[in-house]
Amino acid sequence: MDEDFDIPAAEEMNEDMDLPDESPILKVGEEKEIGNQGLKKKLVKEGEGWDTPENGDEVEVHYTGTLLDGTQFDSSRERGTPFKFTLGQGQVIKGWDLGIKTMKKGENAIFTIPPELAYGESGSPPTIPPNATLQFDVELLSWTNVKDICKDGGIFKKIVTEGEKWENPKDLDEVFVKYEARLEDGTLVAKSDGVEFTVKDGHFCPALSKAVKTMKKGERVILTVKPQYGFGEKGKPACGEEGAVPPNETLEITLELVSWKTVTEVTDDKKVIKKIMKEGEGYERPNEGAVVKLKLIGKLQDGKVFLKKGHGEGEEDLFEFKTDDEQVIEGLDKAVLTMKKGEVALVTIHPDYAFGSSESAQELAVVPPNSTVYYELELVSFVKDKESWDMNTEEKIEAAGKKKEEGNALFKAGKYARASKRYEKAAKFIEYDTSFGEEEKKQSKALKVSCNLNNAACKLKLKDYKEAQKLCTKVLDIESRNVKALYRRAQAYINLADLDLAELDIKKALEIDPDNRDVKLEYKTLKEKMKEYNKKEAKFYGNMFARMNKLGALETNNSSSTKEAEPMSIDSKA
Repeated sequence: MDEDFDIPAAEEMNEDMDLPDESPILKVGEEKEIGNQGLKKKLVKEGEGWDTPENGDEVEVHYTGTLLDGTQFDSSRERGTPFKFTLGQGQVIKGWDLGIKTMKKGENAIFTIPPELAYGESGSPPTIPPNATLQFDVELLSWTNVKDICKDGGIFKKIVTEGEKWENPKDLDEVFVKYEARLEDGTLVAKSDGVEFTVKDGHFCPALSKAVKTMKKGERVILTVKPQYGFGEKGKPACGEEGAVPPNETLEITLELVSWKTVTEVTDDKKVIKKIMKEGEGYERPNEGAVVKLKLIGKLQDGKVFLKKGHGEGEEDLFEFKTDDEQVIEGLDKAVLTMKKGEVALVTIHPDYAFGSSESAQELAVVPPNSTVYYELELVSFVKDKESWDMNTEEKIEAAGKKKEEGNALFKAGKYARASKRYEKAAKFIEYDTSFGEEEKKQSKALKVSCNLNNAACKLKLKDYKEAQKLCTKVLDIESRNVKALYRRAQAYINLADLDLAELDIKKALEIDPDNRDVKLEYKTLKEKMKEYNKKEAKFYGNMFARMNKLGALETNNSSSTKEAEPMSIDSKA
């Protein structure tokens, strides 16, 4: 085929090309049309798996080409050499680009290709006449994935060795790679048998960090790197063992992703960072309230160890605590909740999640104020706190009551965010009570009301007024005449500047309990707010009308001036 066929130019190849939406599903011996341009495919032998090549992939095939009368005009099989080309790049006739992308590895099919998708009116003398419909018996031997990583033609990636699993490194991860970089003429300019770097920081040239984010562990690729992802217009001078890269040079880089360490931001504010040194087992992680056992080393920035547990011979030396119970610093608590059994990790904790601005005497050293601390952790085992779906009705009510009491204690201590979480968990235990008995439903209802009301109080303290309003509405859906819910919802509405809604709630609360001192005081606050709001509104509209009157006066004056000026202009011309 590469010897006898005149390949149409790429511009011609792309005209009116009708790409098939998907590969047709065929049984052996069955024939179907691909797309709507007359291309037909008959399955001779099924292929392996489900994958099919994509545009840009380098495919390898054996084929035999014949006219409809059976006259053979070309065959790679007779030459004994498979034919290789890049799919979807106009290197072959349209019918091939469309048809072969529907094939699986090892598949054998016969394609009937109309002249519009072959050599058209001109044919390919002397073997193919004008307007000839062709048949190709094609076997897809293999293909190499070639990806345009940045979708701009800047980096093409050809996979030489497939990687493991499905994960790819992220920006914060630390990757360990081997690579070799050459100029277009084959000159070696850089080589490493193993280097570690953070993905977002990059190494050697921008293409490496772009490429590793698309790779799997153990994957080996060949990159074709255009100057914009290499060293650009300026190039790079020789430095140490690395050779010079001329300006506007395209590079070929062989890259292997050996391994990487996953780095995650445990908290949204990026103040607790975890780097996994060894992956854990399975998918289970501790939940809030779980009892965990760890091997632990705590260090200061200078490397001084202030705490070491679990590195003795017996299990009794392990560091044990209950999560979400303030038994350890907050950063350590949060980090452990993200770990799996057997996982080894390095955790960096900002002072805000460690010991804060106070000095803290630990077992082996004193942690100075405002210290960032570092922990080497291994999660040896954990026992999860019982989840609601593992409980019977009695256990759910008991657990809800217990969490509510914990929330009350935290609220009294001024720890509103933690108290809120307790109330939320308590409410979740009894959220679905359709299977409860009558007495249990009464208990459940009382708990729901008190937990949501107390949680609303937490949200008001935390200035989360929208959530406070929602929680009070939940209570009022159960008890429409609950004065506390009306009172707290009114407080939320006032802070959300929904003063009319606040007034409705306060008036209703006073109808139910006219002598309630707190509600009366809140009504007084509301009236003052409304008075203040009305003053501001009056001032705003007063200023607005004043400006409008001023503008109106200016326009009148301008109009008068213009009318007087017109005859003067005429007189001057006269």
